[in-house]
Amino acid sequence: MTLPARAGLGFKPQHFAQIVASPPTVGFFEVHAENYLGAGGAPHVMLETLHRDHALSVHGVGLSIGGDRIDAAHLARIKALCDRHQPESFSEHLAWSSHGNEFLNDLLPLPYTAATLDRVVAHVDQVQTALGRRLLLENPATYVVFADSDIPETEFLAQIAARSGCGLLLDVNNVFVSCTNHRTDPLAYLDAFPLHLVAEIHLGGHEAEDLPSGPLLIDSHGAEVADPVWALFAHVLHRTGPLPSLVEWDTDVPDWPVLMAEAQRAERVLSHEARHAAA
Repeated sequence: MTLPARAGLGFKPQHFAQIVASPPTVGFFEVHAENYLGAGGAPHVMLETLHRDHALSVHGVGLSIGGDRIDAAHLARIKALCDRHQPESFSEHLAWSSHGNEFLNDLLPLPYTAATLDRVVAHVDQVQTALGRRLLLENPATYVVFADSDIPETEFLAQIAARSGCGLLLDVNNVFVSCTNHRTDPLAYLDAFPLHLVAEIHLGGHEAEDLPSGPLLIDSHGAEVADPVWALFAHVLHRTGPLPSLVEWDTDVPDWPVLMAEAQRAERVLSHEARHAAA
């Protein structure tokens, strides 16, 4: 099962009635796994309804792939969700959000070292074995770097994929946010990225703050996709051809027509690059 190389949208329950009344021409919907871990009720009915007409991507935010351990109970709930709905894709973040019995509502950065690499590979393997499916791992949005990191992020992701067999989810907004914050070149980052391993793309909005040291970007998922991110998206597709491409909007969620306009813009970029690839 694979996602179509089309534009997708993050599903929000407040839009369900409009989606059912007039099914949109999007390729797929994506949901955050942790919102659907209950045993039943309206959330699962909505997913079943959406999945009749659209491909489904489940995106985890709480497995803490880079943490000290994978929580077995949480992984079991994720497995039950995937077994129930059989999504075309499952993904998680290169980040940590728990330590021991403490759980944090955040996606925290990792030092890119050989020891961290071994731990992440082991955790990815554990998750894929439990789920019986390939995981896509997403590049993070970061605000600090670690002095002891000695492996470039793009190489770190490539080694995880090579050793575990997982795929990659390329979040283009995260690339722009991180590179702006660390004063590096997003195009150089993308040129070093193992694009042949990318099975899904994310696009989202960010917020900007002006500091004495320069701009600080926050990956908020609460605004339209910025023009520089659209440009990076086109740059990636020019090299890869069309890929499943999700527009994320998780805070200050707008009315349905605003979201559809973002998906339609992504679809236009995808169509343009498809024509270029065919030429």
